[in-house]
Amino acid sequence: HADGRARSELLPHMYSADAIALFGQVKRIFDPGDLLNPGVLVDPAPLDADLRLPRSHRITRRPGFAYPHDAGDFATAVHRCVGVGKCRADNTAAGGVMCPSYLATRDEKDSTRGRARVLQELAQGQLVTSFRDDAVRESLDLCLSCKGCSSDCPAGVDMATYKAEVLYQRYRHRPRPAAHYALGWLPRWARLAGHAPRFANATLRSAAVSGVAKRAGGIDPRRPLPQFARETFRRWFAHRTPAAGTPVLLWADTFTNAFSPAVGQAAVRVLEHAGYSVRILDKQVCCGLTWISTGQLDGARRQLRRALDALGPALDAGLPIVGLEPSCTAVFREDATRLLPQDPRAAQAQASVVTLAELLARTPGWRPPDLAGVTAVAQPHCHQHAVMGWDADAALLSRAGATVEAVGGCCGLAGNFGVERGHYDVSVAVAETALLPAVRRAPHDAVLLADGFSCRTQLEQLAGADSIHLAQLLDPERIAR
Repeated sequence: HADGRARSELLPHMYSADAIALFGQVKRIFDPGDLLNPGVLVDPAPLDADLRLPRSHRITRRPGFAYPHDAGDFATAVHRCVGVGKCRADNTAAGGVMCPSYLATRDEKDSTRGRARVLQELAQGQLVTSFRDDAVRESLDLCLSCKGCSSDCPAGVDMATYKAEVLYQRYRHRPRPAAHYALGWLPRWARLAGHAPRFANATLRSAAVSGVAKRAGGIDPRRPLPQFARETFRRWFAHRTPAAGTPVLLWADTFTNAFSPAVGQAAVRVLEHAGYSVRILDKQVCCGLTWISTGQLDGARRQLRRALDALGPALDAGLPIVGLEPSCTAVFREDATRLLPQDPRAAQAQASVVTLAELLARTPGWRPPDLAGVTAVAQPHCHQHAVMGWDADAALLSRAGATVEAVGGCCGLAGNFGVERGHYDVSVAVAETALLPAVRRAPHDAVLLADGFSCRTQLEQLAGADSIHLAQLLDPERIAR
């Protein structure tokens, strides 16, 4: 059983020479012309005769990522896929994420395996010869960069990283799609808008201006533009007196600062209630997330170095650094060491950055509020699922007495993916895989829990539903009401 093409040469280790000869005699009686499975079992071909050896030397460009588990080689990384096909199964009921685009389209080319096969051909350099090949562009176009495959795939295929690598190689020193500038540089635009958020919002509410902005930025016309907060989180924080306690640094990411300051405010109250004295950085810096997702890896490295420069004193002091936006937290927990493998501060940050639930779980004497009677429908962020895991959050909610339904799959917005022109329909189809059905069947008084800004935005735009961050669920002010 299962000797076949790959192991026939080894049959003499299991059978005597006489038995092998009898196999040959029987085959020649029924197949004198050796038409059926030539080279298998009888007169076997060498076991290495049909191996497809990767010609990794054809990819001579310096990779954008370090690929520490693949000997630093992109070709080795993409050959992790051996065709198991778990990416074609619906794993959402068990809390899995992979592969949202395949579950939406049911097209093999949109599965992790389908994409890996194209990238393997790129590594071979025969059928696909360039990062700019149409086959490469088409195979990766509907990848949401959710990172679900990096944890759900048995072989650890990380298509989000491979897509960022391909975009890096394809557009390096070349003009990029408009969306890469509009969405990949979002922290810059948010910082500018922060000086006059009301003017920015009023301008973008104009149908004419909004239409022009979307066309120029490669944004789907059906996708509403998010509103900037009237007061940024950093401005709110600057006007308050910090509480005494154990020092902790709160990472004020772009999304929390510019769009969802209420999340940061709730986190401050939760941390202070737990006995911490909350600090933030003196200046606004970025982890480089949006540069990574659009393959602008040199820019991402610059952003990360600035962030690590600013974080230096906190890292040296051994302070815990709390991330609120899961995708930004995941950058420090994984991407930073792959982009800056020689910078010891990246490894320091990897060890120091934690989620809110992870920090509270190790806080002596902290007890969660009583959430008995609360039903929460939770959408774990894909990057948290893949990199940090959601176990600490689940344990905290269980300890608090809440009834929780954790929804598998991806929300479908996935940062810039669902905003880009040409992706809206797939973005909605992905949301319909698990998230939107879960929302529709939830009790009317259920709390929708989503730590990711993308997830909350998708819920608001597609379901008209308000959702909150874990920090807001635990907020002492909310509990007291």
